[in-house]
Amino acid sequence: MSTPASELRTHKCLVQEGRNQLSAIRVVRQSGRVAVVDDQGAINEHCARFLEGVETRGLSRCTVEAYAHDLALVHRWLFASGQKLAELGALDIHRFLAWERGRASHPRSINRRLHTLRLFYRFVVGKDLLGGFEQHGHFRPYQRDRDLGVARWLRSPLRRLRVKEPKTLVEPLTIDQVRDLLGSMSRYRDLCLTYVMLLCGLRSQEALDLRLGDLDFDDHRIRVHGKGNKERAVPLPGLLVNLFRRYLTLERPPSCATDRVFVVLQGKRRGRPMTRAALRRVFRTRRQRPALTNANPHRLRHTFGTDMARSGVRLPILQRMMGHAYAETTLQYVNVSLADVAAEFHRAVAELQSRYGAEGQP
Repeated sequence: MSTPASELRTHKCLVQEGRNQLSAIRVVRQSGRVAVVDDQGAINEHCARFLEGVETRGLSRCTVEAYAHDLALVHRWLFASGQKLAELGALDIHRFLAWERGRASHPRSINRRLHTLRLFYRFVVGKDLLGGFEQHGHFRPYQRDRDLGVARWLRSPLRRLRVKEPKTLVEPLTIDQVRDLLGSMSRYRDLCLTYVMLLCGLRSQEALDLRLGDLDFDDHRIRVHGKGNKERAVPLPGLLVNLFRRYLTLERPPSCATDRVFVVLQGKRRGRPMTRAALRRVFRTRRQRPALTNANPHRLRHTFGTDMARSGVRLPILQRMMGHAYAETTLQYVNVSLADVAAEFHRAVAELQSRYGAEGQP
């Protein structure tokens, strides 16, 4: 006869076993391709075909990896909830959202994973997965047109269920923070990485993807491979030209097996391309300082955009330098800081006070 203590131990063992199986669903890279595998290391065939289709569309390697990680998380949720993909319904969408909110996931990440779940469901099952709040817009059968007479109205597109994303203001780095960050760098490689995001506005992955042929020291420009395999040319400041030359001459191993600009400088991977994890480690050690807790690679790019906007660079030029497809993205990305708002407010209030003669009044 089992005792309560033994039943409790059995329950803990089952829970721990379930967690191990849950965490074992992961993303691996095999033969140059990413794949989603289970706790036995077997590749999920549906995920493999889906990712192959994404790759066939010509999307970037980072996009394919992002889809793979989203699919792995979706399968962890399916395993944890005991659901099957083909049996999902509207109520399960809300359960997935609640599960994600319980994990304290960011709303933008939740919406991206929900989009991935819908795409994967349609890819496997062959029909759309609808939630509980999807609805069409208002539909009126006919409308009178001045030139053509009576014309039929089209129904507005379907509004999908999404989590509300808060609009947050990303503060750029201050002058003192930039100086402290640059002063903490002890290698030309790290200085080049920092400056290429701070002075040229490159994304972190764009900086890591730079190749030796992309650097044009004579014309002072860089060829950048951006999102969606789109190329753009960005001016190269003279300061960065000198730093690149010192890095390539003094630090970068001459016998590298890659033409990537930024490589590992020590250890077993010396001379191999620098990874995103290695880039994060460069800044993670600096963020341990109290004054640099928010100094990350993306913040450098945001600081570049804000500095360019403050310096009077026109929106179309800034949009092209940052590689944005739409001007709205540049407007949202390069937002004014709280210090700018306060400065403009005090300037306007001082002008109004002098205009209305309000000085000295109680």
